[in-house]
Amino acid sequence: MKKENNSVKIIPVMLAFFTMGFVDLVGIATNYVKSDFDLSDTVANSFSIVVFIWFLIFSIPTGMLMNKIGRKRTVLLSLVITFAGLFLPFVVYDKIIMMVSFSLLGIGNTLMQVSLNPLLTDIVSDKKLPGYLTMGQFIKAIASFVAPVITAQAIIQWGNWKLLFPVFAVTCLIAIVYLFFTDIREQYVPRKSSSFLNCFALLKNGVVFLLFIGILVHVGIDVGMNITSPKLLMEREGMTLSQAGYATSIYFLFRTFGCFAGTFFLAKFSVRKAFVASVLLLLAGISGLYISNSIIAIYTCIALAGAGNSNVFPIIFSKALSLTTRKNEMSGLMIMGISGGAVFPVLMGLASDGMNSQTGAVAVLTACIVYLTFLITKIKAVIENK
Repeated sequence: MKKENNSVKIIPVMLAFFTMGFVDLVGIATNYVKSDFDLSDTVANSFSIVVFIWFLIFSIPTGMLMNKIGRKRTVLLSLVITFAGLFLPFVVYDKIIMMVSFSLLGIGNTLMQVSLNPLLTDIVSDKKLPGYLTMGQFIKAIASFVAPVITAQAIIQWGNWKLLFPVFAVTCLIAIVYLFFTDIREQYVPRKSSSFLNCFALLKNGVVFLLFIGILVHVGIDVGMNITSPKLLMEREGMTLSQAGYATSIYFLFRTFGCFAGTFFLAKFSVRKAFVASVLLLLAGISGLYISNSIIAIYTCIALAGAGNSNVFPIIFSKALSLTTRKNEMSGLMIMGISGGAVFPVLMGLASDGMNSQTGAVAVLTACIVYLTFLITKIKAVIENK
């Protein structure tokens, strides 16, 4: 059935992508919670864990839920849960409520990541899907940038950083209403039942397995760069943590630019060319980190890595969905790979401690990129548009 790229339907879906980025406010919020309640680093870090763990727990069950209630309803449910997570801290502000709030943001984001991407397939054609997924990632990245800006302005203007929550909550409410009244005809025919075994059975397909590992690797690079970039500047340039923290902003900035550029690149060139270009940028950036010993050089390498890693997820994800009619289950399986972001930082830490240098972490990142290079050479038929 031919699908029309109706802007009336695309807009609320893209607004939902914007709300997907709200989960990144946890990073800035954790620092304030730690200060407000005088928490230890261990306790403060646990707030991030309660967000991240839900991708492991709820990704596949969300795919099963979509089979029963549909994609649009699942997205709406995710937005409602996200709204609750944003609303609570402004009403009651204590450690327990913040833990509950962050958990709700994590659960809502998991449901949204799993259901929103397949919902997009009901609006746009398979050929245009990678480009629109990239556009969604670009819009999501804007929300990640807006959070620190709103927080800073809330403190400067009103002396209350928590005003970030009602601002995002109102935006989330608008997304709920807009999507609720938008008619989207889902092409997926619900199956009688689905199970964990049905979802994991998809991994029997060798290509699906390789793409799943690709998601793990992509997230590993994403999380790893955010952790390692400031440490490299501190180690090699003697910067303080507050000074070196801008490295993370540089990475996100160029990741956003990469998503924006990818939207147009994927509209004109094959998916395979976009994937090859992404890997080459990553190789250039990470390879340069071995020899860069100046602030400008390190920043340049970080920027290249950010731009290179910006389109890997939408390309891999869209190709995974194209391999099966069980798109709900496939989406749940692939999004579960986001939990892999917890694995690579540990490996990077072990490598850095073993070498007594951040070069060890860079070596782990290199291994991740080598795998993406492997994807190009071994599954060309899948990455390339036919």
